Amino acid sequence: MKYNPNEIDAKWQKYWAENQTFAAKNNSEKPKHYVLDMFPYPSGAGLHVGHPLGYIASDVYSRFKRHQGFNVLHPMGYDSFGLPAEQYAIQTGQRPEDTTRVNIDGGVDKEGKQIAGYRKQLDKIGFSFDWAREVRTSNPDYYKHTQWIFIQLFNSWYCKKQGKAFEISELVKVFEEEGNAAVEAVCDDNVAIFTAVEWNSYSENQKEKILLQYRLTYLAETEVNWCPGLGTVLANDEIVNGVSERGGFPVIRKKMTQWSMRISAYAERLLQGLNDIDWSESIKESQRNWIGKSVGAMVTFNVIPTTNNQQPETISVFTTRPDTIFGVTFMTLAPEHDLVAKITTPEQKAAVEAYIEKTSKRSERERMADVKTISGVFTGAYAEHPFTKEAIPVWIGDYVLAGYGTGAVMAVPCGDERDYAFANFFKGKNGMQEIKNIFANVDISEAAYGSKDNVEIANSDFLNGLNYKEATKKAIEKLEEIGQGTGKTNYRLRDAVFSRQRYWGEPFPVYYVNGLPKMIDAQHLPIILPEVEKYLPTEDGLPPLGNAVVWAWDSKNNKVVNTDLVDNVSIFPLELNTMPGWAGSSWYWMRYMDAHNENEFAGKEALAYWESVDLYIGGSEHATGHLLYSRFWNKFLKDKGLAPTEEPFKKLINQGMILGTSAFVYRIEGTNSFVSKNKIRDQKVQPIHADVSMVNSSDELDVVKFKSWREDYADAEFILDDNGKYIVGREVEKMSKSKYNVVTPDDICNEYGADTLRLYEMFLGPLEQAKPWNTAGISGVFGFLKKLWRLYFDDNGLFVNNDEPTKDNLKSLHKTIKKVADDIENFSFNTSVSQFMICVNELSSQNCHSRAILEPLAILVSPYAPHIAEELWSQLGHTTSISDVAFPIFEEKHLVETNKEYPVSFNGKMRFTIELPLDLTKEQIEEIVMKDERTQRQLDGRTPNKVIIVPGKIINLVG
Repeated sequence: MKYNPNEIDAKWQKYWAENQTFAAKNNSEKPKHYVLDMFPYPSGAGLHVGHPLGYIASDVYSRFKRHQGFNVLHPMGYDSFGLPAEQYAIQTGQRPEDTTRVNIDGGVDKEGKQIAGYRKQLDKIGFSFDWAREVRTSNPDYYKHTQWIFIQLFNSWYCKKQGKAFEISELVKVFEEEGNAAVEAVCDDNVAIFTAVEWNSYSENQKEKILLQYRLTYLAETEVNWCPGLGTVLANDEIVNGVSERGGFPVIRKKMTQWSMRISAYAERLLQGLNDIDWSESIKESQRNWIGKSVGAMVTFNVIPTTNNQQPETISVFTTRPDTIFGVTFMTLAPEHDLVAKITTPEQKAAVEAYIEKTSKRSERERMADVKTISGVFTGAYAEHPFTKEAIPVWIGDYVLAGYGTGAVMAVPCGDERDYAFANFFKGKNGMQEIKNIFANVDISEAAYGSKDNVEIANSDFLNGLNYKEATKKAIEKLEEIGQGTGKTNYRLRDAVFSRQRYWGEPFPVYYVNGLPKMIDAQHLPIILPEVEKYLPTEDGLPPLGNAVVWAWDSKNNKVVNTDLVDNVSIFPLELNTMPGWAGSSWYWMRYMDAHNENEFAGKEALAYWESVDLYIGGSEHATGHLLYSRFWNKFLKDKGLAPTEEPFKKLINQGMILGTSAFVYRIEGTNSFVSKNKIRDQKVQPIHADVSMVNSSDELDVVKFKSWREDYADAEFILDDNGKYIVGREVEKMSKSKYNVVTPDDICNEYGADTLRLYEMFLGPLEQAKPWNTAGISGVFGFLKKLWRLYFDDNGLFVNNDEPTKDNLKSLHKTIKKVADDIENFSFNTSVSQFMICVNELSSQNCHSRAILEPLAILVSPYAPHIAEELWSQLGHTTSISDVAFPIFEEKHLVETNKEYPVSFNGKMRFTIELPLDLTKEQIEEIVMKDERTQRQLDGRTPNKVIIVPGKIINLVG
């Protein structure tokens, strides 16, 4: 009976779907285990073999946990909002909703492109997903709940004293009774103090404006990365080298009124929570750096007026080194700082404005990363030192960021390398003072002294002779005495901009009355994305929703109506921005717990049962963005009594990347001639990617296919090797369509079956490491599966007997049970595959066909190669799926050696072997060996002079 993977795959995939084999229950007597993959964005390009790596690993683990008796939730869905679909809509005129659906379900789009469809591709690999719980973030029945969570954030504030979020109505009560002087809240800077009497006298509009300064999601003017080419704001991770990652358009810094999320309120909890989760140290460190906790002081410098009628201004600076305050020789503001325009003198205005214009074209990330370029401009203004009262020049420089700290730096060149380089670069220029040295017995002639260790402060008045800790404490005390500073803990983490000037995203449940935002009542959700004629911004620069004909809120009838009806009496304009891509992905794991609940994002019972994700697998590119936002939303929902746990993901594993092996042809510059790699001599050649499908395993290019690949290659000439072949160059790179090195899982499944693909991806190397794809190795894994099949079948059918297993059979099996169980728990999947190969080789050589061995072997293989395992289980006479059968129990006794095969030597030369129990004494061993007829033949009547016996090792007869 022949192994036919295509028939077996189709049979069991159909069985699993019809029987809902992997449907998880929301209550069970079994212990629960929740295994989650970071859900994909469904692009039209579909899956390549690199994408399923993490999914296969999570599937192996999920199947193993089912065998161990767990009720496993292993869901899948799609993060289906996003910029790529919108850009494709702009290019082709197709609705993002339509293209997204085709990308998921498969079919032909309006461009005539055949799309495989993510769902079909995933099904083909045989994943044990609970498809009944599938979610798509772009479906109204999903984003209805995203809108609801947004409303909860809007209606909440964060109490520093109690360290959690509360209803905004509770804050209003405090304002009504006490005012805000004693309120310890995370809020905007420079909130005005008011009494209860004043609050109660304010108009509703005034009250709303004040509350916006406290809400966890709020409107504010912020510096953003504006991409004119895409007509939208971009997050830092969507920008590469100053241009948009998608499309390569220039990005500038621009001030815009945006929705923001007050994630900074949760900075300390986000930091402390890292101690309670099982994540890699590298990911935790990335988050710690992003949160960026630092302890120091907030210092206020008064700006010296340049004219009699100039308004008094102050510069607030956060510093971790208040001990160095007497070393300040200049100040630097971020070019975008609000004060720059106010304090710049007329003489410096042109230079300052030119510098600001130049800086606006660089992203924050680019400015942070560029430590070599030194640039800046003197504003012409001076600030007063808090203690010495001397005038300190104020500069602007792009190494200071408006979004970090206060956007201002008190520069101490003797103690900071970047300040030192800046001071030396502008040395002798107007507005740059000499570097002061405030460290005793330290030479700063060549470099700054940035260490806090072994510091003795000098030239610093009341701080002289003190060390770092003593001087820091004393400096803060003195600053507080004169009212120009206070001790403070600061965080690098900034509030997250939550608006996007895009179409294809969640609509905000917001309308505007007198320019102030109002939330649509939750009972009227979802507010569904309207149809628009064009997906580009409007001619007057409004977001794409400005093109919508039906996009206004009728507050009397509680419905969306025609935009022309806006009267600002009962019908009001709706928000034109949409939510960012991370909105729907910041809570999706909870929706899987109760995916069909129409009234709540998830019911309390379901949330209480599943609690949190036990294992989360995904790419390390989400180390900060997605994981920070998800943890933030989870903590907020915990504060609201909705999420059952503080942290959403107990254990996190980042799978490595599967790299492609690209193929290169070499065109001689200025010609259409291509020279084989081995024939390149002194010619100047241009390497060009060739599609790997045109190259065989010997690196030989199919020249005919290449010439017909593109019109401009049709008349190409080829300089071949002496054997008449064109050999390409090879290079390991990221797998992508642009490099023509993509291998699709569909092709592998069609040729070798899904189990071969699954085993091979696990066999490539450790899960967390990057590894190159090499199609040549697949045949070996396919050969292993055929060899496994032959343990059960011969040409006439099933060949399994009820013979008692031998000791060697049991030893091979139990070695494998232990190894596979340990490997899966430790996520060492590649070594499990090696052990399967060893086991099958051993059982084949032992001619083992015993049911007592082959039944548990099928279970062991099942998590990795579920299709063949199901077929073997069925052929062995079982009528139910193998997926829930108990995992074989390891018995150590089968690995304990009770006998030893001794080599028996005569005068040092081994003549035969004898198997003896290991617990025999020397005397017993000698007696048995001397009586053995083979010994008698060797001695031929002689008596040995000496018998050397080392129990468990050797037997040697001498003389």
